[in-house]
Amino acid sequence: MATQDFANLLKECTTGFTPVIDTKYKQKDFVHIDLSGKNKELNAIKIPSSGEYKKYIDQYVASRKGKVAYGGYNEIRNLYQRSVIFNNESTPSPREIHIGLDLWCDGGTTVLAPLDGTVHSFQDNEGFGNYGPTIILEHVFAEKTFYTLYGHLSRPSIKNLAFGQIVEAGDKIGTLGSSKVNGDYAPHLHFQVIDDLQGNSGDYPGVAAKEDIEFYLGNCPNPNLLLKIG
Repeated sequence: MATQDFANLLKECTTGFTPVIDTKYKQKDFVHIDLSGKNKELNAIKIPSSGEYKKYIDQYVASRKGKVAYGGYNEIRNLYQRSVIFNNESTPSPREIHIGLDLWCDGGTTVLAPLDGTVHSFQDNEGFGNYGPTIILEHVFAEKTFYTLYGHLSRPSIKNLAFGQIVEAGDKIGTLGSSKVNGDYAPHLHFQVIDDLQGNSGDYPGVAAKEDIEFYLGNCPNPNLLLKIG
């Protein structure tokens, strides 16, 4: 399926705001945040620790009378410079362009399936800067098969899952993990839509290098086409 056709299909999957975290959060509670290298306030943080990031994000959301920060698709971030998994690759340049949508809120927050589907795969992607516990769901809509990825979850989220397990839209599939298990990030959900998993299971790149970005933006359209947060 052509890139634009897949993007249009995603729009058709939902008719309005579609929760992917606890339904207590309404559309009005979401505040867009810029965590790119252009954010001077963020760049002023000398040590990009999970605690300092959480403090900054919490203050930002509170100042705008919101409850959840979201954003990050196709965003160039300095954050990944701290981890070798993004800088010890075969690509000529480091991976620094985020290709999912992040939703920043408290650890333990419920994560929901936005669409009917089945459990494709799951695993704990351990390591500093990695996803931590991750789930990938498989969906079929209008005879098109595609996938959604949920990263930075808690370990209990993947404890009792089964491959092929059926999930319905709105079902709880897990909870957000703490910085101790989520790759050392402020608690958040990395949500990504994927056309072709390219043979991956339980994992898929969520950050791309500039020389690969055209492919990844085509294979992973903006998740907000599906969620319609704002």
